[in-house]
Amino acid sequence: MKLGFLPSFAGTDAKGAFAGLELLAAAVLLLDQDLRIAYANPAAENLFELSKKQLAGQLVKAVFADPAEMLAAIDKAVGSGASYTEQELELGVIGKPKLHLTCTVSPVDVAGGALLLEFRHIDQQLKIAREERLLEQQQANRELIRSLAHEIKNPLGGIRGAAQLLERELDRAPLIEYTQVIIGEADRLQSLVNRLLTPHRLPTFRRTNIHEILVRVKGVVQAEFPQVAIVTDFDISLPEFDADAEQLTQAVLNVVRNAAQALAGTTNDPQIRLTTRIARNVTLAKKRHRLAIALSIADNGPGIPDEIRDRIFYPLVSGREGGTGLGLTLAQTFVAQHNGTIECESEPGRTVFTIRLPLESLRAGG
Repeated sequence: MKLGFLPSFAGTDAKGAFAGLELLAAAVLLLDQDLRIAYANPAAENLFELSKKQLAGQLVKAVFADPAEMLAAIDKAVGSGASYTEQELELGVIGKPKLHLTCTVSPVDVAGGALLLEFRHIDQQLKIAREERLLEQQQANRELIRSLAHEIKNPLGGIRGAAQLLERELDRAPLIEYTQVIIGEADRLQSLVNRLLTPHRLPTFRRTNIHEILVRVKGVVQAEFPQVAIVTDFDISLPEFDADAEQLTQAVLNVVRNAAQALAGTTNDPQIRLTTRIARNVTLAKKRHRLAIALSIADNGPGIPDEIRDRIFYPLVSGREGGTGLGLTLAQTFVAQHNGTIECESEPGRTVFTIRLPLESLRAGG
């Protein structure tokens, strides 16, 4: 099939005109009028497991097995002169398993290119939609908790002050003990309220070494839980990056301390492993990044209970008796303020939290 009725193009080359596509999470192919591949972005290389050199100049029918559904979508887009989306497309590279994709075809006006094809893995779309719903719910929960914290803060101060005044009027030790309980519990609740309000401080960025943070966290947790072995596997070639070291230290500390608490008394060989690696071409906070830091915190504990596994980042959700359920919420908030992500996979005997942070100099919300 030849799109002879589309105009010929001159000017900038396709790759230059579509340089912004390099960072997209969606896989993108640019086809010329003969349906040859003129350009493929890194996400397309990953999706189809072929390099740009292998894709460039190839007819789509020479790359893909049974591309009839994709060609039909192209016909509809060309016929209408507008973008057309095929929601359920089965497409596979010759010699490889078929992929279940959505495909959007758009006629374009650029040198060397006539059609822009955007592919998304259906599983990836479902994951993105689920993550967006979770983030919206978590944001709503945080705002609710923050509002409650403000409402609690003032009367709490009044209760503590009244208990102190009452204590001065008492001369019997047993009664004074009761006022001490009131004051102690008021202080505990005040600390909890302060922690609920802390995440709303914007980060202060400066050049930071992720390994200095991890060594510091290791020292703190090792001193608190000497029976838990903490081993490290660092990629020392990782460069410094812009971050709020205090916030990231608190985020990592919360996760590692949770792991140590889960391990306490549950296994004969309790161990936490801290690993750093470089991650390439990853999507964080809906943006594509060429390079990111991937930090994993793995433990060999009992795992996260099934009933709370999908809610572990929600405020006040805890799998430990006496836990406040704020540690992971704060960790997620601090990581999100660095345009990063935190994810968890857990099964009995192995729980892994993975934190990914962009290496580019991106500010919160930037």
